[in-house]
Amino acid sequence: MLLAVIAGCEIGFWVVLAAGLVARYPLRRRRTGAALLLCVPLVDVVLLVATVIDLRGGATAGFTHGLAAAYIGYSVAFGHSMVRWADERFAHRFAGGPPPARKPAHGRARARYEWREFGKAAAATALGCAVLLAMVAAVGDSGRTEALIGWTVRLGTILAIWSLWPITYTLWPAKPKT
Repeated sequence: MLLAVIAGCEIGFWVVLAAGLVARYPLRRRRTGAALLLCVPLVDVVLLVATVIDLRGGATAGFTHGLAAAYIGYSVAFGHSMVRWADERFAHRFAGGPPPARKPAHGRARARYEWREFGKAAAATALGCAVLLAMVAAVGDSGRTEALIGWTVRLGTILAIWSLWPITYTLWPAKPKT
């Protein structure tokens, strides 16, 4: 059940985002578009509430509960940049805006970009772990929440792997092709 809510929230994120951008640019309803874009974070609230209700209802925490916490962490940390990414493309396509900026291809600029993305991943990991620990505290039964503690290790592993990109671009910066 919770897996369906997670999938629904992911679909909901993109539907609300697309609706806000369509209202903003092709329909030229700026206020409606802005209101819809402000509703994008409500998708995370729906998932958080569904997860808490499930756990408080007596469910034993499993893979999907940890996945929900990870989803919330990454959605909060990367959500703003995802909205900005989509907004730049819609503005270019439907409102004559400038072409979207590309990520730097090489040099220090690329290393800075990778470290900035790693910072978002670190924030996502911290938020995900905070949600996991809050779930453990809310349930108050270590036997029912054992799987959630394992998710902190998973998130830490993902972050450790992610660190390879900025470290690599810092130590061996990509050079422009000649």
